[in-house]
Amino acid sequence: MDRRAWLAGQRARIEAHYDRRSSSYDDDDVPITPVHRRFIEAVVDSCPLGATILDAPCGTGRCFELALGAGRNVVGIDQSTGMLARARDKYSKVVLRRLGLEELDFDHEFHAAMCVDAMEYVPPEAWPVVLGNLRRAIHPGGLLYLTVEQIDQEEVADVFAEARAAGAPVEYGENLRRGGGYHFYPAPARVLGWIEREGLEVVRRDVARARNYGYLHLLLRERM
Repeated sequence: MDRRAWLAGQRARIEAHYDRRSSSYDDDDVPITPVHRRFIEAVVDSCPLGATILDAPCGTGRCFELALGAGRNVVGIDQSTGMLARARDKYSKVVLRRLGLEELDFDHEFHAAMCVDAMEYVPPEAWPVVLGNLRRAIHPGGLLYLTVEQIDQEEVADVFAEARAAGAPVEYGENLRRGGGYHFYPAPARVLGWIEREGLEVVRRDVARARNYGYLHLLLRERM
């Protein structure tokens, strides 16, 4: 099985999943966690009034109000047309573009950026591309907030063995069992290696766990 074609299929399934969920996505009304909020507020506070922050991907605009309510502007990108439509319904004056993380084409246009609860959908070979795209999107010295979903390593190993036995061209850490389809769970050491090679440094980090998953929260800045 060709890996490139397989990954394209996984990406299409993720997009379709969020298009289907978009009309009811906000119905759960799950609050932003305190840790997420602290990191988003750190990004917002680092920007002057009137500055513009990139939310990539933005989903239905769940994080917009934290920036808009503090007197900052926001631009949202997402590859799901359904999620963008919901965001547009709620925030008609926010600039939105249909764009994936791998296709980000901004050139130092934003004071800061946030990529919240999304890197789990990025395959390993695209991590350096996405990190580079996000770094280039913001002004030198601007902050980038990134979350990295983490799960139990026993599940990572079990799912990898299961997928390999079925003939799927998976790499270690890829998981097709979780909701929404394809997920990738890189080890923190691998993530930090990608970050360093992209010329970024960790300004702040934290770890928060839920029932069967957690997030590594990273606040990054381009190394000067």
